[in-house]
Amino acid sequence: MNNIFEGVFKFKNEDYEKHKNLFAELESGQNPHTLFIGCSDSRVVPSLITKTLPGELFMVRNIANMVPPYRETEEYVSTTSAIEFAIEVLNVKNIVVCGHSNCGGCASLYKSEEELKNVPHVRKWLELANPVKEYVLNNIKAEEKRGMGGVNKSLLTEQFNIVHQLDNLFTYPFIKEKYSKKEINIYGWYYMIGTGEVYNYDKKNGSFNIIAK
Repeated sequence: MNNIFEGVFKFKNEDYEKHKNLFAELESGQNPHTLFIGCSDSRVVPSLITKTLPGELFMVRNIANMVPPYRETEEYVSTTSAIEFAIEVLNVKNIVVCGHSNCGGCASLYKSEEELKNVPHVRKWLELANPVKEYVLNNIKAEEKRGMGGVNKSLLTEQFNIVHQLDNLFTYPFIKEKYSKKEINIYGWYYMIGTGEVYNYDKKNGSFNIIAK
């Protein structure tokens, strides 16, 4: 914790002072341009990856960067309510769903109930990605039947999980409406932790292409 306390001190005396005018403007409210839905993984730092300043990204983070399908309920729904707030109140213009390499949440899809017995809430949360697990396993079986191998299970899971969450976004009526009116842009990103590369999903050809100039 000493490093964290030291970081707070340095923030106030260095970073804050550098952007003092910006923080003064932000004190009265926020106007982010992008909703960033990412994984809770400590290795993924949205503002660092995108080089954005405070006030630009409205962030939602959870295990495996998931978007629950829309449904009206009286239950407490953290991710759904955050998405609703970003779109309906803050009027963000972009949504980014960002997954990443070596995702522990995605890897846990293939763990047994016994292995997840001590994290029952995590196990329940991961049920949202059952369609992802099913797709990957069926894809691997199909490759084996054709006598072909070499399917990267982790990569396929992590990337198809992003695609699945993009599909789930369109179950939100207000997102579907705004997207149809071209009032909002939606992106799927895959971040490679080891290389710093970020790939953007191209819906037309179903592939992830590296973001580069």
